[in-house]
Amino acid sequence: MDILNALLQGFATAGTPVNLLWALVGCTIGTAVGVLPGIGPATAVAMLLPITLKVDPTASMIFFAGIYYGAMYGGSTTSILLNTPGEAGSMVTAMEGNKMARSGRAGAALATAAIGSFVAGTIATVLVTFCAPLVAKYAVLLGPPEYFMLMVLAFCTVTAVLGKSTVRGLTALFIGLAMGLVGIDQITGQARYTAGMPELMDGLEVVLIAVGLFAVAECLYAVLYEGKTQETQNKLSRVHMTRDEWRRSWPAWLRATFIGFPFGTIPAGGSEIPTFLSYATEKKLSKHKEEFGSTGAIEGVAGPEAANNAAITATLIPLLTLGIPTSNTAAILLGAFQNYGIQPGPQLFDNNAALVWALIASLYIGNVMLLILNLPLVGFWVKLLKVPKPQLYAGILIFATVGVYGMRQSAFDLVLLYAIGILGVVMRRFDFPTAPVVVGMILGPLAEAQLRNALSIGEGHWSVLVQRPMSATLLAVVVAVLVLPRFMAWRRRMKSGPRTPAPIPHG
Repeated sequence: MDILNALLQGFATAGTPVNLLWALVGCTIGTAVGVLPGIGPATAVAMLLPITLKVDPTASMIFFAGIYYGAMYGGSTTSILLNTPGEAGSMVTAMEGNKMARSGRAGAALATAAIGSFVAGTIATVLVTFCAPLVAKYAVLLGPPEYFMLMVLAFCTVTAVLGKSTVRGLTALFIGLAMGLVGIDQITGQARYTAGMPELMDGLEVVLIAVGLFAVAECLYAVLYEGKTQETQNKLSRVHMTRDEWRRSWPAWLRATFIGFPFGTIPAGGSEIPTFLSYATEKKLSKHKEEFGSTGAIEGVAGPEAANNAAITATLIPLLTLGIPTSNTAAILLGAFQNYGIQPGPQLFDNNAALVWALIASLYIGNVMLLILNLPLVGFWVKLLKVPKPQLYAGILIFATVGVYGMRQSAFDLVLLYAIGILGVVMRRFDFPTAPVVVGMILGPLAEAQLRNALSIGEGHWSVLVQRPMSATLLAVVVAVLVLPRFMAWRRRMKSGPRTPAPIPHG
């Protein structure tokens, strides 16, 4: 009953005209961002962070949440019509959705994607409503040693999964940790890594780093490395499904929701894994296997799209209750919270209950808004694809530059912004993930503070990290995350036996 009362109060806050307007604007921008290939929600949120600094925190969070899950809806439109996923989570939708579009069933594919997103998003929001307070209740019992190990676990899982290579992921993380150390030490008051520049005494702004790494780097990379691409669009049929397509879609929506939700709650690398799992499940269970990969099977669109949205909604549980981001956009949202002086974690439900419950209530409202926006307005969203890329990226660069300059009216910030943007281009060029940089920069100082507190509790003895049961368990999980994948790969190599060398050709 306490949860339901808190949720009703959240609806009262989120239902005010101003907050409803922010939710609508966020959902609309999010859908547009999802439709436009290459511009993900992380880029959009990073770009808009400086603009919303003067907005009320609740309205701002509702706005960013709208962009976050709106982009998931919009990503399916380009996946199905152009075979160009606007978001990484929409890659699997493109496999069957584009085949359906080519065989004249684009409308049914778009409809099952939109309705599946709504069903999965709503069920996942109900689960967030009841699970998040429970997780927060037990998370309060954790002390500094447990929090430090929890952050180490977040570092390991995010870097291991978000990048294609663990070494690259850890390199990106250490860049972020180094950035987090710049500024004045909170305990000793000494300036660290400022190179004698007074502008760096306050540390690096998370917003500036996020805008540089995501928005500026995205534009510069497109200018430098991406050539002109010819895109062919499939004809858009009416957006409706037949009775048979409804019958085949709804079990896929439900199965995919419960596949996607657990992946969002753990630091296990976003929505790509559950979408592939859902696709494999639907292919195995389908009575129409011949449609997969040929004319397009509707289950292959319904399942992955629902799994994608369930995973995205579930990322709010670790973000709000533990302060741990499990995706690129969640990492940027963590920075947005900190800009308002709010630290996500177990105390958030006590200290900022009104904001949290308004945010959760806005998810219910946003899901309805997105269904209304997506089904009738698909034709309009598709017209966005006609915006020329040069003008689009020029607009993003101008927006990012003005936004960052507006924060402190500092020319030094602009030099730093473009330096970080060039770093982002280099990282992307050599396949280094950028999200661990943001995670390291935000969680690094917090991990340092928790480690110092833990060592003061243990009177300087490092054994305090293994003496407490929960801390020791988390340490074991960290070791397992780092060691088990390598051990399994070594086992597979041993089972396959030694490779026979190829004969050396003569002459």
